[in-house]
Amino acid sequence: MTRTALTLVRHELRLLASLGLWVARRRHGAGDGTAFGYTRGQGAMMFGFGFVIVIESITMSVLLRDYPAVQRVWFMVDMYTLVLIVGMHAASVVRPHVLDGDFLRVRRGAHVDLRIPLERIARVRRELRTTHERTEGELNLAVGAQTAVTLELAEPVAHFTFLGRRQDIRLVRLHADDADSLVKEVESVTRARSAPSPLPDPTG
Repeated sequence: MTRTALTLVRHELRLLASLGLWVARRRHGAGDGTAFGYTRGQGAMMFGFGFVIVIESITMSVLLRDYPAVQRVWFMVDMYTLVLIVGMHAASVVRPHVLDGDFLRVRRGAHVDLRIPLERIARVRRELRTTHERTEGELNLAVGAQTAVTLELAEPVAHFTFLGRRQDIRLVRLHADDADSLVKEVESVTRARSAPSPLPDPTG
C-alpha cells in the first residue's frame, strides 16, 4: 500500500472514531485545557451534502432496479460516503481548538492538528475574513469560508499537510464560535507568561 493510501486509510479511521466520540459526548485531546468549538454554521452545509447523497442513492436505486448486483454496490458506496460526511462533522465537533498552559492547539476536523507554543505567539487579534489566498507561511483554517481570529507568530512552527509536506507557518487564521473569548484567553495567558518575575525582597 502506498504512503498516500495509508494516509487516506488513517484519516477515514479517525473519522469513524470521531463518530464514536460524538455519540459518547467526549472530546479528543481537550484534557484540562479550555476548548473552543468552531462548528457553528457548518451543520447546515454538512446536512446539505448528506441530503444530496440520500437523494442520489434513491434515484440510482430506481435507475438500477434491473441490475440488482450493481444496485447493491452503489447503495453501499453511497451509505459509506454518507457515514464519512457525518464523520467529518463529528471530527470537527470532538476536536476543538484547545488552550492549555503551554500550547494553543488549533485544529480542523481530523486532518489539521497544530500545536503552537504560547511563547511563539507575538500577537492575537479578532479579525473576520471571508477570502483567503494561499500564501507561503500562512495557514488558513476557514469554516464556511470564514476565519475570525488571526495569530501572528514570533517564530515559525512546523506544520505538515495532509499528505506530509512540511510548511513553516508564521501566521494562522482560524474560526471559533466564540472568537472574542478565544482572543481574550490567549492574550491573558501569553501576558501572564511574559510578565517579569517579581524581584526578591531585599529585607527577607
